[in-house]
Amino acid sequence: MQKLNDSELLQRFEPIIHFTKGEQFFPMDVEPYVKECSLWVQRPNQEPICLVPDGQLTMEGLVDAYLYGPDAVYFLRFIEDHDLYKLDVHAFSGNSARKKGFRPGRGRLARVGYSARFIDVIFAITLFARGRVPGDTAIGAYLEYERIMTNHEHYGYHGRVVRKDGWIVLQYWFFYAFNSWRSGFFGVNDHESDWEMICIYLYETSLGDVQPEWVAYASHDYHGDDLRRRWDDPEVTKDGEHPVIYAGAGSHASYFHQGEYMTEVVLPFLTPLVRLIDQQQRFWRRLLKQYRPEELQYVERPTFNLFRVPFVDYARGDGLSIGPGQEKKWEPPRILNPTPDWVKHYRGLWGLYTKDPVSGEDAPGGPMYNRDGSVRVAWYDPVSWAGLSKVPPPNQMITRIQEQRDKLLAKQTELKATITQTRDTLTGLRVEADTMFGAPHLKKRYDEHEEQIAQLSTELVDLRGQLTANDIVLTSMNAHIERLKAGDRGPMRAHIRHAQTPMSEVELRYGRVAEIWASVSIGLLMIAFVILIFFAPQRIGFGMAILILAMVFLEAAFRKQLQLLITSLTNLLAIVASLVLLFHFSLQIMAVAVFLMGSYIMWQNMREFLQ
Repeated sequence: MQKLNDSELLQRFEPIIHFTKGEQFFPMDVEPYVKECSLWVQRPNQEPICLVPDGQLTMEGLVDAYLYGPDAVYFLRFIEDHDLYKLDVHAFSGNSARKKGFRPGRGRLARVGYSARFIDVIFAITLFARGRVPGDTAIGAYLEYERIMTNHEHYGYHGRVVRKDGWIVLQYWFFYAFNSWRSGFFGVNDHESDWEMICIYLYETSLGDVQPEWVAYASHDYHGDDLRRRWDDPEVTKDGEHPVIYAGAGSHASYFHQGEYMTEVVLPFLTPLVRLIDQQQRFWRRLLKQYRPEELQYVERPTFNLFRVPFVDYARGDGLSIGPGQEKKWEPPRILNPTPDWVKHYRGLWGLYTKDPVSGEDAPGGPMYNRDGSVRVAWYDPVSWAGLSKVPPPNQMITRIQEQRDKLLAKQTELKATITQTRDTLTGLRVEADTMFGAPHLKKRYDEHEEQIAQLSTELVDLRGQLTANDIVLTSMNAHIERLKAGDRGPMRAHIRHAQTPMSEVELRYGRVAEIWASVSIGLLMIAFVILIFFAPQRIGFGMAILILAMVFLEAAFRKQLQLLITSLTNLLAIVASLVLLFHFSLQIMAVAVFLMGSYIMWQNMREFLQ
């Protein structure tokens, strides 16, 4: 069979992307974007310097060396202040995503508890202290993007093929002119430009063709094994040989399912508390086996944490679709093999540098580099990026298992020889020790022999245990080889630890009143606290306790969980009452326990005596 070149391979398996209604930016060629940008450098404690003004920058201009020291940050600006005056921004007032048909789902704050809402207030306040993209920039970016598309409407991706460890990796890099998650869809951040990527992992068949085995989607804070799904997994929607992506509205994160996803952000100063709560939840979930049925196949990260800020990523798939057989088609891929100079040499940001310490509002680095200039793992080792460095391709699997089996067989031969030698040494020591027993002048030598005998006996037991365990593994290997030959590829999701799933209908069922309550509850609590300070400072503790208790009951009522709340409070009060009783009557309880234990021991001993 004739082998396909890189461009043909990429086009054969190129994905289909379903966007959400209201999405304003779509994958495009990066060159028209760069031509509309200016190039800047930011040195520590200095004003930014414009190196190349807008309208004069080219792809070649990105690779020129600018010697401003190792601490300098280079960045592009797609929308500048004077651009906002040139564009008809005010004529485009209001939420432009809404103008394009987007309607938010159930309020995100209605889906979480009070503590998460309070942390959300802190997150919102930090935006005033952090670097952020100005609000009008999102509108300006959209209007500028529309102008680019009017001049030349196109939908494209940048493709790369990597051959590593027996895998043929197809990388699809999608460039967006702007990330409008915060301004358009109530999400975490806005930033100029956005690079997203997916990988398809192929292997060569015995007939010379290629066969896809895995697909991995980049999505927020997911990494390693959790990114990928096997090609035959029902979770991977496909149209022929084209995998389907559901893109997050504004965020452009890639999902396997359409739906609404709850994602979480951790403020840096709360990271230690987040880790502590996660560890505590893992401990209790494993100890008490508190898993829902759908979680049994995963060892998931805890799904709720007091100190994470919740946001919704809308990946509904009800908007524009791009790809083979869709209303919009991909242009031929822009090939990144060999690596172009603009990818290799430009280590700066692909949009505005806001100096955001959380980096959420700073533009991203390019396909090859992270924001800090380090090379992305997804670029230099896309196999490890998806956790596949430990997984051989199917065409090598049986050979790899046989090689490992041969190594284990060789180890078994060595173990058997060691066991024979250890056993012979042990027998000789035992014989010698028996001849010295009872001889006072050989007592020291006898004790040394006994010590060696005890040590070698333990070693012999361990060696025989290893031999037996290895025999079991060898049996399992042989059985696995037979299953592979029969076409059984094993469980498809055993590698997943944190499943990425959209929220269920039950989680989206809260009414409008509950959403309004979720939006105002924390504010009301804060205002009530101020009122208590001014009008009843002597009762502030009691007053806040009553307010919090009332809000908890209202929250449970809105969520139709009042019975669950009452049950939980009853259990809590029972535990507290038990602890109080234990504290006040600890001596008496201890005396009764000792009496019962003593009686039980006497009864057990008398039973043995009477028999």
